[in-house]
Amino acid sequence: MTPILAEYLGTAVMILLGGGVVANVVLNKTKGNDSGWIVISTAWALAVFVGVNIAAPYSGAHLNCAVTLSVLMSGEMDFSTALQYMAAQFAGAMTGAFFVWAMYKDHFDQTENMHAKQAVFCTAPAIKNLPRNLLSETLGTFVLIFTILNFQDATLNQDTPTTIGLGSIGALPVAFLVWAIGLSLGGTTGYAINPARDLGPRIIHALLPIKNKASFNAEYAWIPVIGPMLGAALATLLYSAIIK
Repeated sequence: MTPILAEYLGTAVMILLGGGVVANVVLNKTKGNDSGWIVISTAWALAVFVGVNIAAPYSGAHLNCAVTLSVLMSGEMDFSTALQYMAAQFAGAMTGAFFVWAMYKDHFDQTENMHAKQAVFCTAPAIKNLPRNLLSETLGTFVLIFTILNFQDATLNQDTPTTIGLGSIGALPVAFLVWAIGLSLGGTTGYAINPARDLGPRIIHALLPIKNKASFNAEYAWIPVIGPMLGAALATLLYSAIIK
């Protein structure tokens, strides 16, 4: 399997499972309806675990544009390859989101709440305050990337992998990290912490024939793209300055 295909498939399965749990919780007449935030945050962590396991042997399992940006800034990847990784992540996220809709279509049809239906695809603020929403996404991603860099530092001192990414530190530590971020920092914006995870499915939501659906929300849509990239850049710069 090529690294680009691995990024595509790993991200697609991650979004299939992550978007799938949101659908199971928020859409009407599902077996998991209204089962709550613990279920969502736990399943998202496990979705990352599965996606990383799929992609790790072939691409290092970035599955996240913020991770790829950090790897690029660290000098472990060239710009052209980074763009290919990001494109694969976006394509994978869009594919996974489409199949969530295809599987849960009957339940989308039974759900009137347009915001609940959109939540299956992308994030939204609990309280709209764009500067603070941006801070939430930046800080959540900062914790993600800074911790990953520290995990990798310990691993790389022992056996440097050929491809740097989430997979180089093992899927389980990353899953626990994402779980902690979701439980502790996810309540303000839904913790996208990944531009591909939010924008790709948001575009699919806009294209699909979903009855009574919410708008694209362009006023907010840039937050879960810029915030994670900013958080990743700041975490990488701080790590380089004080540790490396």
